[in-house]
Amino acid sequence: MDLQNSETLTDTLQKATEHSSGGDNWIMHHIMDGNYLDFTPFGKIYLPHLELFGIDISITRHVVFLWISAALLIFIMLKVAKAYKKSLVPSGMTNFFEILIIFVRDEIAKPTIGKGYEKFVPYLLTAFFFILFSNFLGLIPFSATVTSNISVTVVLAVSSFLVTQVGGIQKNGLFGYFKGLIPHGVPVFLLPIMLVVELLGLFTKPFALAIRLFANMTAGHIVIYALISLIFVMKSYFIAPVSIGMALFIYLLEILVALLQAYIFTMLSSLFIGMAVHQDH
Repeated sequence: MDLQNSETLTDTLQKATEHSSGGDNWIMHHIMDGNYLDFTPFGKIYLPHLELFGIDISITRHVVFLWISAALLIFIMLKVAKAYKKSLVPSGMTNFFEILIIFVRDEIAKPTIGKGYEKFVPYLLTAFFFILFSNFLGLIPFSATVTSNISVTVVLAVSSFLVTQVGGIQKNGLFGYFKGLIPHGVPVFLLPIMLVVELLGLFTKPFALAIRLFANMTAGHIVIYALISLIFVMKSYFIAPVSIGMALFIYLLEILVALLQAYIFTMLSSLFIGMAVHQDH
């Protein structure tokens, strides 16, 4: 009986992800990138197809919302900076963003990096607010979540990786930095193995950053769409209140996840920078 119920549930979830008209994957259709802005049920706006030397450089909806996130970041931060020039006492929106800026500086950068943390704060603030704006922008109807695109999260992770390596090399020197990757007191016969392990560790850190952000932002949207799809799969009005109620709960949880993932990415990036800069600690 349990096996039958399990198979029935599996079939239901599979049907929930299929579009009723063409058999397309309805959930992935709404999550993945595309050459259009989706305003269903009002229609779609198709974006231009562009090529440069045979390379596809078309503008997609993730690119559009990437630009919007970047524009919001630049506009708001310039406005906050201008407000400080007029008055040293913040108010309104400036006061709100000052709380977040001080939090990143005093609760993330300073404890994890330590001495010399000041020069890394601008990058950490940029990463934190860009991810935060992108995550919250993706919760608005008819928008797209930029951080659910693996290409975006990989670029963010590579940026943290480069800042980490540059910071470590500047502080310890090229030879001193890579020498410091090997723990003190390791027997000579273990050095080749430890060297491989430590080099792999350098690349697994940014990989973990990229996958964690991508997976968490994608998973929430998949669950929401799957719950809504159950209404059409079950073809019952009685399932609608339960399905919508659960989807609303997950949506509210996504608000927390959007803030939490920006914090986690910034915290781990800061931690990796601190480990590279102060290898002797």
